[in-house]
Amino acid sequence: MIYVGVDHGTTAMRFAALFEGTNEPAKLEILRTDAAAMSGEQIIIALENELGVSRKDIGLIAVTYSMGDGITAIEDIRTVKHRGVQSIEGAGQKTGGGSKVFDAIQNSGISAVVIPGIHDESATDSRMNIFSHSTSPEKIGIAYHAFCKGFQDFVLSDISSNTVTLGVAHGRIIGAIDACIFAPGLRHGPLDVRAIRDVDQGKRSANDAFTNTGVLKRAGYADRYELIEAAERKEPHALLALDTLALFAAMEIASIQVLLKDYGVHGNVFIEGSVAEIPYVVEKIEHHLGVKSHVLDRWSAAIGCAEMARDIAKGAKEILGLEVKFRKTT
Repeated sequence: MIYVGVDHGTTAMRFAALFEGTNEPAKLEILRTDAAAMSGEQIIIALENELGVSRKDIGLIAVTYSMGDGITAIEDIRTVKHRGVQSIEGAGQKTGGGSKVFDAIQNSGISAVVIPGIHDESATDSRMNIFSHSTSPEKIGIAYHAFCKGFQDFVLSDISSNTVTLGVAHGRIIGAIDACIFAPGLRHGPLDVRAIRDVDQGKRSANDAFTNTGVLKRAGYADRYELIEAAERKEPHALLALDTLALFAAMEIASIQVLLKDYGVHGNVFIEGSVAEIPYVVEKIEHHLGVKSHVLDRWSAAIGCAEMARDIAKGAKEILGLEVKFRKTT
């Protein structure tokens, strides 16, 4: 039997397939813009061809989509409404690729579940529900991958286009801090006073401000690769950008550790995302926190979702404290 996980990332859709009896997953990445131009059948065929699977052999797919703020449990894709979201409007960039993949899987006849995000209706620490949204579903995939490695108590910080940090205590998600609240990422970040004034004056939308408030914009670099190359040349603006990412990520991790303390644990630190692939940033975070971290790669969300699919197919009733509303049909 084969189990597939789908990561709805900021720039790409990532698929991971776990084969019964093997530990090494097959992987596929499709840019969201490319997925938007494909038909549903083309997406399923690409999944079959590139992952080396047949749709009839897939036991279950676990799908993440957008903010996942319309559901609080892991739901059967056949019964979930509006793809499990309240609205696609708001913070983030829309290409249509994620919805194409979601609909392709929903219409394929393959059994699938939809992973929720964490938001103000979630059964997490109620103090965190002052914010309407805490984290999108793919972060739960990353967290489950860490859980499957044997960790019950940890803080996970996903640092890439944006920065989101999540806490797990006693194997349950207890809260998270979303990208528009605290630490900036490469492209996205919270709105400061200047941004709020620009929005009030009609100079830009709030979403435009959010998606252009990361360290790249302020440092003047086009993308992560240009930033890394500049940092290797010791350009001051590039090093400042990386130092800023590391400082705020460490502060966000420390804040979730305060929350974990209320649950009687301190927790290991996991770092994931494209920025986690930059050793300079990881070393800085470890220096600020005084700990050694566990670094996960960008495939962790898709693999974690595949691990969820496997365990749900085998009868799991909850995942990291989230109820599973799926019953396998025979």
